[in-house]
Amino acid sequence: MSIGNRQVWALLGHAALTQLITFVLRPATTYRALELGVPASWLGVLSGSFALVPLVLALPAGHIVDRLGERRVMFAGSLLMCAAGTLLLALGHTVPGLIAGSVVLGTAHLGAIVGQQALVANSATSGRMDSAFGYYTFAASIGQAAGPLMIVAFGGTQAIPDTTPIFAGSIAIAAALFAITFAVRSTSTERGPAATENIGVRRLLRIPGLAGALLTACTVLAAVDISLVYLPALGAERGIASSLIGTLLVLRAASSMASRFFLGRLSEVLGRRRLLILSIVAASIGLAVAAAPVPVWLLLIAVTVAGFGLGVGQPVTMSWLAESAPPGARGRAMSLRLTGNRAGQVVIPGAIGLVAAGLGSAGVLWVTAGGLALTGLLARNLPVNRT
Repeated sequence: MSIGNRQVWALLGHAALTQLITFVLRPATTYRALELGVPASWLGVLSGSFALVPLVLALPAGHIVDRLGERRVMFAGSLLMCAAGTLLLALGHTVPGLIAGSVVLGTAHLGAIVGQQALVANSATSGRMDSAFGYYTFAASIGQAAGPLMIVAFGGTQAIPDTTPIFAGSIAIAAALFAITFAVRSTSTERGPAATENIGVRRLLRIPGLAGALLTACTVLAAVDISLVYLPALGAERGIASSLIGTLLVLRAASSMASRFFLGRLSEVLGRRRLLILSIVAASIGLAVAAAPVPVWLLLIAVTVAGFGLGVGQPVTMSWLAESAPPGARGRAMSLRLTGNRAGQVVIPGAIGLVAAGLGSAGVLWVTAGGLALTGLLARNLPVNRT
């Protein structure tokens, strides 16, 4: 990145803490709902409340970033993180309070990550985009992995942990997140109507290959979500020990982090388009093999390969969009990608579940692998090579 070391560490710390808070509060909210006796069938409403507002506000948030700067939107996201924890602590003893807290948390998460991604896009030089987004998503992955550990620390061995200290702890972490924002400076790109009035969403959608990049990003993200849900379900169907399934999920996450850490080097060696295609095909093969009745050693290898491939898609499509978007519109480009991701997270898992109905968890994973393979083939037409 073309920004100082202090700002780089502030940005990476902001990314890690944003994901940590999100990944501790979302499961903690579910535990509190179960404690209140909310039926499992209604948990989807609680989960959907997190994504609903961001789906509506993503594009306006990107426009605000382009006009006012990344720091102000990151400030707003940080303050809303504090508000979400406070709401859950004060009103989390009621279902409406849990839903309100989830809505505010989803809005806070949106503001923070739109600002972060726009800051990376506007700060990194063209030849360093892949590396910059690789490190950014690596830091976010650290937060995603650390969040559940906080539940373990506060919850102990109880089936339903005491969520009150978790909510209180999240407020303290959110306060640290807000403090870090003071070390962030908005980029020096032009702001105001003159810089943005002629760059609308329609113009962005006319960028060659953008639709394919959005499809790639949302398919890969949906595949990650599906693997998190259906690998445990597959283990339950086949009598695989939960400890082994937990090991598989850790391997998947760790290999995704590895691919992101070395993304810049891999892109230089293979080229961006070839790397994207190979990673998606590798993820497809890995999921297909994992769904088959294979020995444990092959299952471990397959999930590791799938995780490595799934880790590449998000940062590569981010860097491609950042380079393709006109100056002054990168916030909207990132928010457009987030809108596609959220829509894909809602539509794709449900559609695959219907297609694979009756085939069990293995069938869902096989259909997902097929969708990834098709996405990899379509990615051949993306103009994503830097060379």
